[in-house]
Amino acid sequence: MALLDLLGRRWALRVLWELRDGSSPTFRQLQQRCGGVSSSVLADRLRELGQADLVEHAGEGYLLTEQGRTLQESLAPLDAWASGWRPKAAD
Repeated sequence: MALLDLLGRRWALRVLWELRDGSSPTFRQLQQRCGGVSSSVLADRLRELGQADLVEHAGEGYLLTEQGRTLQESLAPLDAWASGWRPKAAD
């Protein structure tokens, strides 16, 4: 439940998504990629994801940790499922 609570926080999954390609964006670059996240919320999410050993600050940028990459791999089937998901139209 702790992981679901963390991932359910605003912008947490987006931050992980933006780090999926292995690049190491700076704080500013990551903020631009997330488009619309405030610097204080982004800093909070990066701190929380870092404390959970999912994201690390390396040099000037941010990277997924080994656990973060494993989490991304675990979420890949959900992403594939979501790509084909169509919510039922409201009656």
